[in-house]
Amino acid sequence: MVLLSATDRRCRIYNPAENYRVIFESDNYDDAQFWLLEDEYELLEGRLNASELI
Repeated sequence: MVLLSATDRRCRIYNPAENYRVIFESDNYDDAQFWLLEDEYELLEGRLNASELI
C-alpha cells in the first residue's frame, strides 16, 4: 500500500497490486495512517510523488 497526500490535502491509500487503485481516502494523514496500522501494514521509509503513480 502507498499512502500519499495530494495537493487538495486529502490523503489517499493506493494498492499497487490493483494498478494503484485508491482503496482508502481521508481528510487527514493520521486517519489514513491509523487505517493502515489497524490492518497491520508495515511502515517503510521513503518518498514518492503522486504524479509518478498516475
